[in-house]
Amino acid sequence: MELPLPAALLLLLPLLLVPLALLARRRRGRRTPPLRLLVVAGSGGHTTEILRLLSCLSESYSPRHYIFADSDKMSEAKIHSFEQKRSETFSNSQFTLDRIPRSREVRQSWTSSVVTTLYSILYSLPLTYKLKPDLILCNGPGTCVPVCISALLLGLLGIKRAIIVYVESICRVETLSLSGKILYHFSDYFIVQWPDLKEKYPKSVYLGRIV
Repeated sequence: MELPLPAALLLLLPLLLVPLALLARRRRGRRTPPLRLLVVAGSGGHTTEILRLLSCLSESYSPRHYIFADSDKMSEAKIHSFEQKRSETFSNSQFTLDRIPRSREVRQSWTSSVVTTLYSILYSLPLTYKLKPDLILCNGPGTCVPVCISALLLGLLGIKRAIIVYVESICRVETLSLSGKILYHFSDYFIVQWPDLKEKYPKSVYLGRIV
């Protein structure tokens, strides 16, 4: 049975607050600074869905660093509109915008996709190093793969460990997106919105419809 939206969001918020609690413990009682949040936006409905998720987060998730593909013409305007409304509630709201090369275009061949994805990873690595996020939130655009791989590499090198929360798009009812199939194995929390996906992917967390 599908959870009502308010109930699902209440379940999601404690899950996303786990990294903040862990950081607080590591600092042994010292005042916990705001949580650096990296958000991967995408063309189509991905940005709309991710902004709906962000609307329920507190001001502790700041600054928010948005990354989207250089060929994405719509996400920047949506993010600016969202952040402008958010600033009316949180006066100290901070965010940045960055573009990276798209890892794969629609109907691009698999062979050339390998090359463009590698290039996108190389481009993302210094950017991710500069931002040093505590938490990465993404929901399916191809752009999230090179960003998350870059974050994983920084973690393996002992530079910065980021927790990855992947929320599969509401459009994915029975099968995962290509990004989801890749990041299912690497994300710390993998959230799905349909029970069929939970059955197929036991590591996932089913919260009902949350966007």
